[in-house]
Amino acid sequence: MEQREVPGNAVMTRIGQAIMLLHAGDRAEARNRFRIIWSEIGERGAALHRCTLAHYMADAQDDPGDELAWDLRALTAAEGLTGAADTDPAGEHRDATAVRALVPSLHLNLAADYLKLQRFEPARAHLDRAWDAVGVLEDDGYGGGIRAAIGRLEQRMRGSAAGE
Repeated sequence: MEQREVPGNAVMTRIGQAIMLLHAGDRAEARNRFRIIWSEIGERGAALHRCTLAHYMADAQDDPGDELAWDLRALTAAEGLTGAADTDPAGEHRDATAVRALVPSLHLNLAADYLKLQRFEPARAHLDRAWDAVGVLEDDGYGGGIRAAIGRLEQRMRGSAAGE
């Protein structure tokens, strides 16, 4: 399928609309819309778009392996964006600050994915990376929520390790 250029704001609006469907419980339609947008932007689309779309597409998955694959795509896009911002802070990557705030959540999601798949070593590694990344978060509702979720997953992992 040939990819066409889609203006950035239109892409984020469409991603936002699909996120609203996801949050309203229509996972199938959200997945469908995310798939359509992904087919238009692809692996070479703007990193912010790929990160955001993949982050939420993961949440729309029923299969833990598919969820993991989408979360890995989100992290790859985020790392590309934040790394490029270090060398080109005024360029295309001015959204890197916002993406940096997603990094703890991305690692948290990956830790949870690996835990679902009973892959404890990578789960632990991503949980550690989530803890390492929380310093970028504000002391607000979002930051507090992410920290609390990391703490809850930490407790679950301790319980899983005790039950092995």
